[in-house]
Amino acid sequence: MNRRVVFVVYPGLQILDLTGPLEVFSSANRRAGGSAYTTEVVSADGGTVRASCGLDVGARRSLRTCRGPIDTLVVVGGDGTRQAIHDDRLIAWIRAAAGRARRVTSVCSGSFLLARAGLLDGRRATTHWTRCTELAQLFPSVTVEGDPIFVRDGNVWTSAGVTAGMDLALALVEDDLGADLARDVARWLVLFVQRPGGQAQFSAQLAAQRPRRTSLRHLESWMADHLAADLSVPVLAARSGMSTRNFARTFRRETGVTPAAYVETVRVEAARRLLETSPRGVADIAQACGFGTVETMHRVFRRTLDVTPGDYRRRFSSRATA
Repeated sequence: MNRRVVFVVYPGLQILDLTGPLEVFSSANRRAGGSAYTTEVVSADGGTVRASCGLDVGARRSLRTCRGPIDTLVVVGGDGTRQAIHDDRLIAWIRAAAGRARRVTSVCSGSFLLARAGLLDGRRATTHWTRCTELAQLFPSVTVEGDPIFVRDGNVWTSAGVTAGMDLALALVEDDLGADLARDVARWLVLFVQRPGGQAQFSAQLAAQRPRRTSLRHLESWMADHLAADLSVPVLAARSGMSTRNFARTFRRETGVTPAAYVETVRVEAARRLLETSPRGVADIAQACGFGTVETMHRVFRRTLDVTPGDYRRRFSSRATA
């Protein structure tokens, strides 16, 4: 069975949102020993569009000439979505094409175009971690999930940022051709069949505002240098010359997070850096970053990153890669 996969592109697309999934489908064809997929790239008027990196992408079909049934519609993402979301002709075409597609997918911020077309109304979806809040605010009928690498809701699939499009494409291949072939493709491309953890691993878990008060800025710097110290609210309040209640209220107002959440996050970020770059043991890192025990660090990593410290090191350690 040959499955027709149509990629929708526009000026300012993120090139990996296109080429990553394309390579997964191409590899699936080679590993399957046949033509499991036929891929097409479609733009508004056909011809070339320029990606955000400066490369020109050739589209063999225009929206007008792309007719007939579609197995998988893929809307790619990129900075260009900020303009494309206002292209009524493109949005109308995506909405109509979805009606003749077996499944509809987006990579990264391509989810904004699906949402604009009404295809995510009442559904769960994800996008690049930096734009999850924006997606939820612009389209309140969409349930935005910030951590998953990809989300499937019925016949609509959405993925997180950039390389997550390859994770999504692998999941599509597995759904079509089975787990064995998907694993074969993953090995060939040196990818995880299912990546451990979510996109919280790749983002700064704390999106705290920079406090206006100089005393709180100095406190943040001090905390970063004294992670193994007692960083409880009473201790931090005393260092800031405030009462416990006033400190907790002021810190949250100026940073947007509680002191406890901030402390946990800077400890996790420090532990991640050490796991990625140093040969230090997990117990040593747990002590140095203020977790106290390996068990505590393990629980915090599982809760915040959905991955254990050991799995995180195996996946992201530069020493392991070398």
